[in-house]
Amino acid sequence: MFSLFAKKTPRPASRAGPLLRTLDVNGRAMPLTIRHNARATRITLRIEPGGRALKMTIPTGLRERDVTDFLSRHQGWLETKLSKFSEDAGLRPGSEIMLRGLVHRIDHTGHLRGLTEVAIIDGQPVIRVSGMEEHIGRRLAAFLKKEARKDLGDYVAIHAKAVGKPVRSLSMKDTRSRWGSCSWDGNLSFSWRIVMAPPMVIDYLAAHEVAHLREMNHGPEFWALCWDLCPHMEAAKKWLKRHGTQLHAIDFD
Repeated sequence: MFSLFAKKTPRPASRAGPLLRTLDVNGRAMPLTIRHNARATRITLRIEPGGRALKMTIPTGLRERDVTDFLSRHQGWLETKLSKFSEDAGLRPGSEIMLRGLVHRIDHTGHLRGLTEVAIIDGQPVIRVSGMEEHIGRRLAAFLKKEARKDLGDYVAIHAKAVGKPVRSLSMKDTRSRWGSCSWDGNLSFSWRIVMAPPMVIDYLAAHEVAHLREMNHGPEFWALCWDLCPHMEAAKKWLKRHGTQLHAIDFD
């Protein structure tokens, strides 16, 4: 099943801002944002990180019929891509989550107080979470953020020493558009969700942003420096490309 429902009548193309739609893809309601771009020469359709929304860019003045036809032609592509994402990406007792590339079962202790911590139960790694069950996601997010700060802090310190550049600050965020960033004055920012990835990926992300302390670009010298800092760079990039959106799909709310 594939249909497009308009929430409001589009304004004239010359004045139109983003248009909000709900797109039904094989029974899954997907938020769709359509933006007009005067410089666009073709329609582009993108699945947002986490597979929870769609973004479409169209040339200014394009007829709505052309938009609908485009979406219909890409029905199979959307169904295939979205099938990789679970419609229920929430967290509950007994479900699983990755930490440093290893699958951990979520164990709700039932106690109102207590630390969120890793343990081994019956030979299986688990993350033990206390508090009310409806707060499991929130407590897991806080735990992962703390673990990410620790891991990234260690990797950043090693790489910053190697390039001979100081780091002014290190912050953890829940960004969807990028995994990390580096400002001109040495402030590094990372998505704490990266701590769910294998250590080699966490290391690569740290090396990537630290390399920007010397090369604030993505030119040949930058990538050569990344390679020197992180010899497993290509393997890490492939892992992120294949699995990164799945990390964004997890709902911690």
